Amino acid sequence: MTIAVIGDVGGHAAALRDELARLGVPDDGRGPIPADLTVVQVGDLVHRGPDSEEVVRQVDGYLRRQPGRWVQLIGNHEAQYVRPRAFQWSPALDPSASDRVRSWWREGLMRPAAALSVDGESFVVTHAGITAPFWRDVLGAPTSAAEIAAALAALARADAPALFRAGCMLQGRDADPLAGPLWAAAATELTASWIGAELPVSQVHGHSSAYDWESKAWRLPADLVADARLDEDAKHVTVVLPGGRIVGVDPDHRATARTPWRAWVVSGGVLVPAG
Repeated sequence: MTIAVIGDVGGHAAALRDELARLGVPDDGRGPIPADLTVVQVGDLVHRGPDSEEVVRQVDGYLRRQPGRWVQLIGNHEAQYVRPRAFQWSPALDPSASDRVRSWWREGLMRPAAALSVDGESFVVTHAGITAPFWRDVLGAPTSAAEIAAALAALARADAPALFRAGCMLQGRDADPLAGPLWAAAATELTASWIGAELPVSQVHGHSSAYDWESKAWRLPADLVADARLDEDAKHVTVVLPGGRIVGVDPDHRATARTPWRAWVVSGGVLVPAG
């Protein structure tokens, strides 16, 4: 099985269709997704770009027609429509699209995490990543990707505020070590939090990047840069740490889509049920 983890889409329907076409999905926006491909999208499907409603419509089709072929994670921008708004965004989704996003959450079609196994390496995929303090103090230090995904699903069912806790990207303050997996900043809250600790599993995340693609500068603490690798064509950042690696897949689309960019693709991967 090929698993493609697609980073933040940000309302760019054409960019999403083009990347799916590269992965073998017909570019008419309707599919079908090939039988040997599973897509995991990390959230933040909407806002920024001009076509948020079309992106929601397209993804809704995949979720309804091919359940299991498309795994949709919740980002902080989708969270705007499933619980009290944490920030203002204009324009907001129209009523039809916002109702669809709410229905995904209500029906369990949108979730906080996915667990993968690839050639013996385990990954937990979330929108923004799981900081070391959040893993330890909120989740209780589970040791497998499936257990981490299950713990996050339990927080979602309980509508636990910890799951939606914002960090410095919203609050404008110093890094918050307990920023949740919808909000943790890639460099200062997520990756930096694992200095001196061992990752229980590897991670894949969107939301933000440990590298500034505009200024071509690292956002990481200096002592982590030597352990980081860039894929500038794909817009991926990988930081190797004790116990695993943290892979960032946010292409940082703005009002126009950033190019080039690609999904993070692995062959021989398995989606692991939450334990």
